[in-house]
Amino acid sequence: MRSEPRSGCPINAAVEALGDPWSLIVLRDVMFGDRRYFRELLAGSEEGIASNVLSSRLKSLVAAGLLTRDDATRGQRARYTLTEVGIQTLPVLVALGTWGRAHRDTSPQLTIRQQLMEEGGPSMVAELMDELRAHHLGTPPPARHGPLASERLRAAYERLS
Repeated sequence: MRSEPRSGCPINAAVEALGDPWSLIVLRDVMFGDRRYFRELLAGSEEGIASNVLSSRLKSLVAAGLLTRDDATRGQRARYTLTEVGIQTLPVLVALGTWGRAHRDTSPQLTIRQQLMEEGGPSMVAELMDELRAHHLGTPPPARHGPLASERLRAAYERLS
């Protein structure tokens, strides 16, 4: 991955970092599936990502500053963590999901989280971003009453499984 975009156009800069569909799927799985290890991402892929493609995309996402890779010591697996830049892609993923839900064939089980994100609006997106910051960056989560956004999304998904 290039360190500098080909032009100063913000759309081009974003597409160069996020335009590969597998990169977006990996980010989705880290955010919504809490898959942080190579084997979890590979085994949990609904789309059947190949191991060489996954390896390449993880390297690209780390190089682009969207993920970090904790070095694995002997006997341990490397863990991937979202950066703030990676967390800020959540609204982009939600917007893509909104378009996909409106204009493409989807399954109820794989659409329910998207539907809840749309119904929850910007406040739910912000809440989930705060959760991701707490989980991946160690920042203290804001005070919350009731179930977390991630818990509501997981429960809805599990009800349809």
